[in-house]
Amino acid sequence: MSGSIDSLSGGYCVRVLSNIGGWMTALVDRAATSWLSRTGGGEAVRQRELAILRRLVLLSSAALVAAPIGLSAVTSPAVALPAGVAMVCAAFLFSAVGSIALARQGSSAGIATQSAEDFYLAATPGLVFFLDPHGSVATVGGRDRRDFLAWMRDPKGRGFLEQVHVSDRILFLQALDGLRRGEDAQSVDLRLDRPSVSRDQRQFAYLRMDMTARRDADGELAAIIAQLRDVSVEQQLRDEAQNRAADAESANDAKSRFLAAVSHELRTPLNAILGFSDILIGEYFGKFENDRQREYVGLVRESGAHLLSVVNTMLDMSKIEAGRYELILEAFDISSSVKSCESMLALQAKTKGLTLTSRIQRGLGEVVADQRAIQQILINLVGNAIKFTEAGGVVSVDAAARDGILKLTVSDTGIGIPADKLALLGQPFVQIQNDYTRRFEGSGLGLSLVKGLVALHGGYFAIASQPGEGTIITIEIATDGSGAQHAEDAGHGATVEFPPRLKGAVNSGAGLEEGRFDGRAQAKIA
Repeated sequence: MSGSIDSLSGGYCVRVLSNIGGWMTALVDRAATSWLSRTGGGEAVRQRELAILRRLVLLSSAALVAAPIGLSAVTSPAVALPAGVAMVCAAFLFSAVGSIALARQGSSAGIATQSAEDFYLAATPGLVFFLDPHGSVATVGGRDRRDFLAWMRDPKGRGFLEQVHVSDRILFLQALDGLRRGEDAQSVDLRLDRPSVSRDQRQFAYLRMDMTARRDADGELAAIIAQLRDVSVEQQLRDEAQNRAADAESANDAKSRFLAAVSHELRTPLNAILGFSDILIGEYFGKFENDRQREYVGLVRESGAHLLSVVNTMLDMSKIEAGRYELILEAFDISSSVKSCESMLALQAKTKGLTLTSRIQRGLGEVVADQRAIQQILINLVGNAIKFTEAGGVVSVDAAARDGILKLTVSDTGIGIPADKLALLGQPFVQIQNDYTRRFEGSGLGLSLVKGLVALHGGYFAIASQPGEGTIITIEIATDGSGAQHAEDAGHGATVEFPPRLKGAVNSGAGLEEGRFDGRAQAKIA
């Protein structure tokens, strides 16, 4: 009977102690969790640190009994008990803080060192290689690794270099050599042979490889990090643009050759028409029977001369466009050229009821330029001014020189040009269409030729116009011919941009500077 009572009391004591232990553990867990939650870290980190604290609490519980007993052997129990408890609590706090700090430091360092490269390999766009200093691939990664390796053979070791197109391998090796010689980064475009032609019928994959050097403590190349991106689409667009540019250039050359050929073929019969018309008008082989015959022959002569002028303009335009227009620079009296132009067009202006005047700076001497080209410029500009000026209007030509620059200005009181149409001026075969210009003949080549000739002289072109008030066109070229030489140097090996584009347009004579065109960088003398 007494044995059963002892067993029951023993079991009861065990349950009580177990309950006390569980209660103490729960109390420790709540306190520790509350404290750890304020120190940061994730749930997994808190669980590891909570396990550390539980072990420390268990050890401290045992030490709370052992320490006072051990101290009581050397001192009185009154001193041993508080001293032992204080030592255990201090040791617990020190151990808890130290253990948690070491655990967090080791965890963060391990994560940083272990996962940095892994994260880079997994998250970097494209395909990523870690290469040794000899260019052999050691590690393969990258966010798009699966897409690349779907068609690429195993790149590890020398596998990648073997897939690079033969003519591009030298570029890859040169980039490696640059990194070995101390450069920090290299970028190279490579072509990789595809094992089989892809759906888009591309034989090669175009890749851009950005290589970064990783060096050791002595500065020697330890490894290379390479990122590859597929630029096949960019290369395809670039090829298409080059093909279109080549096609456009070929078409432009064909057009220029066609214009030159047609112009030459037309000039021969036109010269015959003009020559025989002159003979008929001179009545060298007999008199006209009536005035109508003389009138008709005169119309044939006039129409032939007009057509020959158009043909010559087309021929000059095609030469300028192809860069084969030759300037013959010589010193000549610019005043004589202005007067000659005035004399040639005076009858046309008088017939239309216009006043044609010229104002030439006193003492204006010789200039060095292509006299024929300058004469052509003046004739075209004055002819246009007369064409688009109503009866009673005035057309004037001004010539002046200052600081080595010859300034020619042709102004009229004609119909003017709207501001939104100025950008169209100078394009071949283009005329500003309105109620006025439909009444006038013309091929729309005159101003294009003028701008091309000015560009060949390395000069400036400016235009200002107001509808209903008139137009002012200003041309400036160097008096010593240096502008033409600059144009030749700037355009060496390239054809002239024809027609040269206006940089802008102005609406009044005071703003001519805004509408100037600098042809030096675009002209070429063949």
